[in-house]
Formats: sequence, C-alpha cells, structure tokens
Amino acid sequence: MVHRNTRPTVSDIRAMKSRGEKISMLYVTTIDEAAAANAAGVHMLSIEGRVFSPQMREAAGNCFVQVGLPYGGWGTFQGQHLATAEDYLRAAYHFTAMGGDCFYCAASFDVQKALCDNHVPIVAHVGLIPSYITWTGFRAVGKTAAEATTVWSEVKRLEAIGCFGAELECVPDRIGAYISKNTSMIMLGMGAGPDADAQYLFAEDVLGHTDGHKPRHAKTYRNFAAEFQRLQAERISAFQEFVADVNSGAYPERQHNVSIPDSEYEAFVAGINDQTPSH
Repeated sequence: MVHRNTRPTVSDIRAMKSRGEKISMLYVTTIDEAAAANAAGVHMLSIEGRVFSPQMREAAGNCFVQVGLPYGGWGTFQGQHLATAEDYLRAAYHFTAMGGDCFYCAASFDVQKALCDNHVPIVAHVGLIPSYITWTGFRAVGKTAAEATTVWSEVKRLEAIGCFGAELECVPDRIGAYISKNTSMIMLGMGAGPDADAQYLFAEDVLGHTDGHKPRHAKTYRNFAAEFQRLQAERISAFQEFVADVNSGAYPERQHNVSIPDSEYEAFVAGINDQTPSH
C-alpha cells in the first residue's frame, strides 16, 4: 500500500501550478482504471464517492485523488442524500479517512464555505455545471462578455471562501487562460483550453467507450468499444456452449466430479438401507 507521505498534497499541486507545470487528470470508475492511471503517471484522479473504496485508493497509488461528494439527486452517502453542511462534512471526513486528498462539491456557497472553514480541500465547479444543467442547457458558457464576467465573479467568490480549486468546464480558451492565470485556485480544465492548470478527461472518452453524447473536448486514444463488443459476443457464445453441454450431458465430465471409493459408497448405501424402516 502506498504510504500517505509519498503521495502529492494540496501544497504539491499548488506548487505545480506556480511552476507552470502541466497537470493531467482523469475521471475513473474502476479499480483497473485507477491502477492504469497510476502506472501511466497521471497526476490527479476524480472518483465519485459511490465507487471510492480503500481498494481503489490503493490502486490509485501516487495519484492525487479528488473524491466526488454526491449532490442532490446525483447520488447518496450511506443511503441518504446530502443536504446540510454537517452532512457534507461527515461524508468528507469519511472519505478522508479512506484516503481522499480533496473533495468535489457542487453544493451552495454556504456549504462549500463550511467545508473550507473546517480545512477540507474543496474543488467547486464553474462554467458548464452538469448538476445545474437545467439553467443553462448543454452548451459552452462564457462566450459573451457578460457571461464570462459571471464565471469570473463565481471564481473569485470561491477563492474568497477558501476553495482549493474548481472544475472549469466548457468555457472559451481565452477565458480559461485568463481565469487560470489570475486565481490562486487550481483550475481543472475540461474543455477550457490549453492554459487551464490541469487537463481533465473522462477515462471512458480516452478509451473510446462513451455511452451517448461525446463532448467536443474529448479525445479518444483507444477503441475499447469494439473490444467490449467482441468480448460480449465471446461471453454469449461461451454461455451458449455451456447451456448446450448441460442439455446434452456433455457437462460435467468425469474430471469435474468428486469420486468416492466403491467400498465407501457401498457402505453408505448399506447404512442407509439399515436405517430405512421396513413396511
């Protein structure tokens, strides 16, 4: 297991920003993806609380892990939706003990501030925010001066309450560059241009098995969709062969069975017969 002191800290990530270093970030959902990201040298991972576990933290190795705290109807923690600052704090402390390094929180400023006031490293969200999508629709945000100013104002407000960073999603590249350069927060760019502090993609987009809409900023490096289709076809064929063997009696074969010596079997039958009352 990776010792806590060998993993990057908030201070280390901030130092990377100050040095102008490129930061890579992936959203992963499985232990295998987390392990692959660690082996590949990815700097940061985003993992939803619903799938985060000690095993996934261990697989993530030296990656700095952002744990997503569920918001509203987007998930639950210990069977309940998070609503109050106390709810979010309890969840954050739970995942901190599990090895979370920072926490994504899309709740209100009041809740985010309460977390920051308790020294919890919080990543907020500006620009296109999926959990608030009914207000904007799925589109880039900040293409007008007025809208870009609103995004900037939100960034400064988050900075003022002590947030560690913010996801900066689907904003014009020059807006992303201006914001990243002029805030102390780590701006995790997802479709925010090359000058965001981090470049953030979903593993499913990188691996080519996105289900549904593929965003403009996504880049596919492998075609796992075709491989998954091939594996599913092979899975079905194997199951069909198993059913056919059961129906024909071809399975189980002799080597699949547990044997018993003739003498022991005969003794078993004789013993049963001795116990069976005569009529």
